[in-house]
Amino acid sequence: MHAITITEQGGPVSPHIVVTDNAPETSPAPGEAQLRTLASALNRMDIWVGLGIPGVDIGYPHVGGCDACAVVEAVGEGVDDSWIGKRVLVNAAIRQPERVHPDDPTGATLAPNYELLGEHHHGFHRERFCAPAANLAVVPDDTDPVRGAAFGLVSLTAYSMIITKGALRPGQRVLITGIGGGVATAALSIAKWMACPVVVTSRHRWKLDRALEFGADHAILDEGQDWSKDVRAWTNKRGVDMAVDSVGKPTHMNCIKSLARGGAFVTPGNTGGPRVETDQARIFWNQLRVLGSTMGTNDEFKEVVALFNAGHLAPVVDAVIPFREARTAWERLEAGEQFGKIVIDWRD
Repeated sequence: MHAITITEQGGPVSPHIVVTDNAPETSPAPGEAQLRTLASALNRMDIWVGLGIPGVDIGYPHVGGCDACAVVEAVGEGVDDSWIGKRVLVNAAIRQPERVHPDDPTGATLAPNYELLGEHHHGFHRERFCAPAANLAVVPDDTDPVRGAAFGLVSLTAYSMIITKGALRPGQRVLITGIGGGVATAALSIAKWMACPVVVTSRHRWKLDRALEFGADHAILDEGQDWSKDVRAWTNKRGVDMAVDSVGKPTHMNCIKSLARGGAFVTPGNTGGPRVETDQARIFWNQLRVLGSTMGTNDEFKEVVALFNAGHLAPVVDAVIPFREARTAWERLEAGEQFGKIVIDWRD
């Protein structure tokens, strides 16, 4: 079986990407389905698992991949046979059981604890893989596998933080930093579906131009300046209702200063560094909400895929690369040259 492997830990990751033709076959355990991959897609996670993630024991060679469009070929014990033949998208986030301890209080406010296929376990960058049937969402048989693979994880991440946690309302103003990455472009798609005016930032003028083509209403070239003043001018000094920030250190303070009273700062990551300087006085005086978010539930996954199936949301695809040329995909991702998702095509 063909698979794309990361042969060893270290950066840059792309020199360690190897396509092998002797990966072991898999068979579904109880509750699982076996899937044939049509297309898989890269995420920033595909870089992190190559560099090594503190606290996560990753054995090499490792098969990454947290996004796929696939066809169910077989099912394990306890899974309905009607899944066989279905074209599906896969939620890579596997919710873990909570501990049961006599001294623990209610867990009503505990956030889910996830392990990720492609990170904690081998993922989807291979011809066949197994995944829990509960993590599958059906798409129409004529769904373009490239678009399907590009949609899943980033759209789930954006949907969970913007809609479920951030409680964005139609027509509210949204700021998205670092436009061009998968989550940022998915956030733009969701915000525009909600009829929200959107301002985006980037260090690259060409990415801003592309974002305007995809529906952004205002674009700011980030050259290290205090661009919160530009955001406030765009909102007639009111501020934005939500700031979606996956950059971190270079953009955090500008986001906080850009928010209207009661606004939400939502973050799914920090590609620019996790150690930020903030303004606690501004947070409490303006009653801001600071929300972290990672992945999403299977119910949220089915909700966002329903919007995809209905044509309300669509992914942004940057490039489609045959699996035999996988190293070029990692090279493009590491260079930061992409706008949207890089997809691996597994169809011969």
